Amino acid sequence: MKKLTIVIPAFNEEEVLPSTLQRLFKIEQNLVHDQLLDQSSDILIVDDGSKDRTWQIIADTNRQNTHIKGLKFSRNFGHQNALIAGMQEAIKTADVVVTIDADLQDDPDAIPTMIKKFTTGTDIVYGVRNNRDSDSWFKRTTAVGYYKTLNLLGVKLVQNHADFRLMSKRAVQTLLQYKERNLFIRGIIPMLGFKSDKVYYKRTPRLAGESKYPLKKMLAFAWDGISSLSIAPVRAVLLLGIFASLLGIIALVYSVTVKWLGLAIHGWSSLMISIWILGGFQMISLGVIGEYIGKLTTEAKKRPRFTIETKIG
Repeated sequence: MKKLTIVIPAFNEEEVLPSTLQRLFKIEQNLVHDQLLDQSSDILIVDDGSKDRTWQIIADTNRQNTHIKGLKFSRNFGHQNALIAGMQEAIKTADVVVTIDADLQDDPDAIPTMIKKFTTGTDIVYGVRNNRDSDSWFKRTTAVGYYKTLNLLGVKLVQNHADFRLMSKRAVQTLLQYKERNLFIRGIIPMLGFKSDKVYYKRTPRLAGESKYPLKKMLAFAWDGISSLSIAPVRAVLLLGIFASLLGIIALVYSVTVKWLGLAIHGWSSLMISIWILGGFQMISLGVIGEYIGKLTTEAKKRPRFTIETKIG
């Protein structure tokens, strides 16, 4: 039988963590009872620099149940780095890893189905939402648009999948070979090439606490996904420059023609409009290129993704 480790990134989740751990441990124990998992299966929570009692809850729970383990970051390093740290630690002893957020909006009752698919030889099982009825119109529309945009840019994402998934030991080990600091996990995993499958579930509201992904963070995360996996924005800047140059040539031909015909040239308005439009294009172009240069600078420095302050278990 295989050992499962459930990895949970947590940032200020004191309100939901006790019930989350209780529910996940019960699911794991049922799988052990059904002889689908080894009895050493455990749960690993990665405290991503929480300012509340998240770490205290992990420590207290570990004293009562040694199957509950924890990693504590020295500060907030971000959700994706918490996932990487958890998988990196879990795979030292686990044969299979499931990642799930602490708020359990992703249905943990899908985990047994994931395990059954794993036992048939599937290396990666994606948890996929079967609807977005609980989302606002804005969030639902932008999400659909985002997936379509990434597909047009050549990035193959699993639509309506976040970070609820099962991965075999060899799939995790392969993922960890990707050393870039700007790692967009849900975009990299489909690139691994291992046998995969999907489990569909209905997403539920948070039981307590607030979302750790407000609009600002969601937009930043979306941009990271695009810029980490595709150079299409830079190519778009090139095409924009070519287009602006063609417009300039057309304007030159037009100006020479009307001058030759002796017609008056209306200069001020067209000149100012051209300056503002071309200036805007240039600023956008510099911003996009600057984003990529910034990412390259971060990669060249090779700084650690995270710092682990304490371990429990």
